[in-house]
Amino acid sequence: MGMTSPSGRAMKTASNGVLLLVALAFALPLIWLLLASVDTRASLSIKLPDTFSLQNYIDVLTPETAFVPLLNSTFLAGGCAVITVIVAVLAAYPLSRYRMRVNKPFLYGVLFGSCLPITAMMVPVYALFVAFNLIDSLVGTMLFLAATSLPIAIYMTKNFMDSVPVSLEEAAWMDGASMLTTLTRIVIPLMRPGLAVVFIFVFIGAWGNFFVPFVLLLSPDKLPAAVSIFSFFGQYGTVAYGQLAAFSLLYSLPVITLYVFVSRVLGGSSAMAGAIKG
Repeated sequence: MGMTSPSGRAMKTASNGVLLLVALAFALPLIWLLLASVDTRASLSIKLPDTFSLQNYIDVLTPETAFVPLLNSTFLAGGCAVITVIVAVLAAYPLSRYRMRVNKPFLYGVLFGSCLPITAMMVPVYALFVAFNLIDSLVGTMLFLAATSLPIAIYMTKNFMDSVPVSLEEAAWMDGASMLTTLTRIVIPLMRPGLAVVFIFVFIGAWGNFFVPFVLLLSPDKLPAAVSIFSFFGQYGTVAYGQLAAFSLLYSLPVITLYVFVSRVLGGSSAMAGAIKG
């Protein structure tokens, strides 16, 4: 019977209705962003602008409004992602290749670390940054973002690394290769798609992080875009909606571009399939 029965058709109609509501919930804010960004008199309501204008983009495309904050965000998120991926690979390798009693407790501890609320940690972290004179330091903030991303990154990297057959490394060890050599020349190339997933996950998390740079960075010229977006919210509830929409679209472009680039260049698992077949 399946979906041809009355109950099946009713279930299909109900599921399609729920999916349509979910799609509308995501589509309406995007439609507002697109329309408001080209409307110099934009408001919270979704409406076609009287005249389409790029003035909002012209207003926000200035060094202090867009370029410097986006550059700061790129530095923080990119540096955080690179450091996290490198350290996660080095930490995940022994967890994946060595069977020790401490593996499971360590992984459980890692998962517990990923569940700690960042707000509960910021008071002692702020005191630590003051003690080491790292307040208002982009490098210090980047290192802390990497530290907070490491628990889940190690867990994800370990799972991806488990899918690389150990037999490939054993063959290289028989030829006299060291573990570092097999890691860099065999394991890492075969798990590039997995590392790309970890990199994107960490990058997006750092790119959209507001609370950490808001607390640890003070100078306006060091604030990332996630914090500088507050400049569009004026006093007494006034908001520059058009410029806010234009900046939001510009703010999302690097992440979308990174995702498309990585999925095209590093996507797929053909290398893994070829290695196992050979």
